Amino acid sequence: MKPDRNLPQTLGQSVHERLRAMILAGELSSGTPLQEKVFAERLGVSRTPVREAVAKLTSEGLVTRDGGGVPTVSRISVSEIMEILHVRRLLESETARQAAGVNASPEPFLALRGQLTRFLQGDRPSVAEYADFDEDLHSLVARTAGSHLLTELVKGLKLKTRIFDKGSIPERFEPGCREHIEIIEAILARDPDRAELAMRTHIENARSAILGHLSRLF
Repeated sequence: MKPDRNLPQTLGQSVHERLRAMILAGELSSGTPLQEKVFAERLGVSRTPVREAVAKLTSEGLVTRDGGGVPTVSRISVSEIMEILHVRRLLESETARQAAGVNASPEPFLALRGQLTRFLQGDRPSVAEYADFDEDLHSLVARTAGSHLLTELVKGLKLKTRIFDKGSIPERFEPGCREHIEIIEAILARDPDRAELAMRTHIENARSAILGHLSRLF
């Protein structure tokens, strides 16, 4: 869940959001050192909020600190992303099944389905905007399932997936939108089997697309 924009932010929270956005957009690539002094000067703040932000990014898995050295933007290997997607398929198929069995308000899902329809009709979002939307949808499914632990696990794994792909597979946009619509409709229909299958298919297709993309690069 993203921070409530209506609440005042601390400087540390603001710096965290800025660094997080830079990492997820690929502006700070894997292995980039996050030296407090350098980023304090770059962002026009003191070193304390940078330190706070880096600590939070480390807890999220976006930053790695090895042996007490300078923290760096995390590297996600091909084998790690395959393992992450395998775990996501298991976890998120279950969250979709559980979400479809809950008598939850349909409004949030209807709103997201409306956005997907607009995307497919030509109101195409930027890579960052769609990644945020994707995160919102998968988080909503997990929250609807009713497990705080599952929600946090899904969010963490989604972040690592996002570090790896950075929207680099544009041909997945339209199929991904249609797969998301199927997930939403299965949950709205309160059909656990259909919801589980829709989520599993979605993540398996994402995995296949990543493997196909990598095979073209090497």
